[in-house]
Amino acid sequence: MYQRKIPIDYNCGLNVAMEVVGSKWKFCLLDEISKGIKRPKDLVSAINGITKRVLQNQLKELECHGLLGKTVYNEIPLKVEYYLTASGESLMPLISALDKWGLEFAPQLKMIIENQMQETES
Repeated sequence: MYQRKIPIDYNCGLNVAMEVVGSKWKFCLLDEISKGIKRPKDLVSAINGITKRVLQNQLKELECHGLLGKTVYNEIPLKVEYYLTASGESLMPLISALDKWGLEFAPQLKMIIENQMQETES
């Protein structure tokens, strides 16, 4: 796993939170797993744009940080399922609030981006 050059400031909650969930896909992964999608191939299908390699890295980091647990079934082909730990569950109200805010802000953001594109074209 990646070795940090600058140590985490454990006295700043925002730094700790960004270390644990500060990536493009982690909130989406936690949200989908909370809805019952547990297998990697289903997560790739559910999350538009994520690659298998990135998915595996993000799942491994979430597991290392204690937000996800993993069950490996000893069968052929190998079957793996992920689940939220208590720490992962504790993030769900935050994720739900961010999702709600994002959906409410989406029309405004779309308008801002469209206006910027029009200004660039002129």
